[in-house]
Amino acid sequence: MTQQISDAAAAAAFRRLVSHLQHRHDAENIDLMGLAGFCRNCLADWVMEATVDAGGSMTRDEAREAIHGMPMNEWKGKYQTEATPERLKKMKESVAKNADAS
Repeated sequence: MTQQISDAAAAAAFRRLVSHLQHRHDAENIDLMGLAGFCRNCLADWVMEATVDAGGSMTRDEAREAIHGMPMNEWKGKYQTEATPERLKKMKESVAKNADAS
């Protein structure tokens, strides 16, 4: 990162991102993965890891519910559609680029 972002600004931006993702159910995880190489589940895993690293406790299910705004199974039932071969291919290609990220 070339410019330091304050913790307060980062926290506010993060909360806005989570709120946006909870509103935009049409942006499915597989499509986010295909475009950006991460999705709501990745974000939840990062939150869980950061919580544990900070000395707290959070399960994967708790983190995913915090990011999705509801239990994961409920979100899947309401919003997840079929993972077509094309969507899976795009996701795989995008995730492969993550190896270059630091």
